[in-house]
Amino acid sequence: MAVRKLAPEELQPKSFVFSAETEAFAEQQIAKYPSDRQASAVIALLWKAQEQAGGWLPRKAIEAVAARLDMPDIRVMEVATFYTMFNLEPVGKHFIQFCGTTPCVLRGAGDIKKVLEKRIGEQNHVTADGKFSWLEVECLGACSNAPMVQINDDYYEDLTPENFEKLLDDLAAGRPVKTGSQIGRNRSEPFEAVNTLLDPALYDGSVVGAWRKRFEEQAKPAETGEAHAATASVPGEVKAAKPTAGRAIESDAADTPAKRAKEGEAPIKPVDQKEAADPSRATKVEAKTEGAATPAPQSGKSYVTTPGEGATPASPTTPEAGTPPSQAETRRDGSESKPGVVVDKDNKTS
Repeated sequence: MAVRKLAPEELQPKSFVFSAETEAFAEQQIAKYPSDRQASAVIALLWKAQEQAGGWLPRKAIEAVAARLDMPDIRVMEVATFYTMFNLEPVGKHFIQFCGTTPCVLRGAGDIKKVLEKRIGEQNHVTADGKFSWLEVECLGACSNAPMVQINDDYYEDLTPENFEKLLDDLAAGRPVKTGSQIGRNRSEPFEAVNTLLDPALYDGSVVGAWRKRFEEQAKPAETGEAHAATASVPGEVKAAKPTAGRAIESDAADTPAKRAKEGEAPIKPVDQKEAADPSRATKVEAKTEGAATPAPQSGKSYVTTPGEGATPASPTTPEAGTPPSQAETRRDGSESKPGVVVDKDNKTS
């Protein structure tokens, strides 16, 4: 954003006092807020003060707003210099804001700018009669009716060098002018002709509910043409490329007892029953020989691995396999691994 400064001192008025209309407006705006929040009306009061001053904000007007709202001058100055809707230098009676953004440029805004420079002069220059000044601004939001300008509070759209020249002549002479489109366009309709929503049935009520019938007709499959050929080529049964992993798949090809029972047959075939009753096909089990040595079971409570048969225990404190630790003659308490430690009967060490 460009730096915005107040007008030079030679252009500043010596004083500024609210008119009766501005004072009534100020009271109305301040009443909208709590007693300790009257500063919220600062933008509204600055706008009204600018209107009273002839379209711009002198320093004295800014100070008058600050005094009316009991605000420091610098706080109101910050607001006035921030918002571009506040003019900090004198403007003409007809202040023209010219849109020079891309959509307007593509529609001939350059020719409109030439008219402004020829009739008025450079930007921010007020004509000798005080009637005109202009400023190039960013997009004003009327791109569909470009090129356009805003004069005070009104839009003038669909400009050409010819109709813009006439518009300036009428304003200078005080004649009434037409706001909006200068070529008769209705709001933002197409430029040359309206080509949409022309069917009279859209307005006589005859198509109310017809959308359902149309959707039902569109939902019917086509019986001829490529759509029919594509439908006919689809096989009746579509087989999966791979069986479903981890899930049992029912198949009529498998000869199972469940399938036979479902079809009313005996679940077990007679041939299978005969083979099951044949003792010669029974599974043979080797008989146990009496007197054979049975290895002693290993106890989960043994401290060490049980030595094999005939082996000499490594320590007299190793219990026999299967003997509970509580019944062992001597229990290992780890003292034998501590050299020079003697444990007496009272569990005292020395």
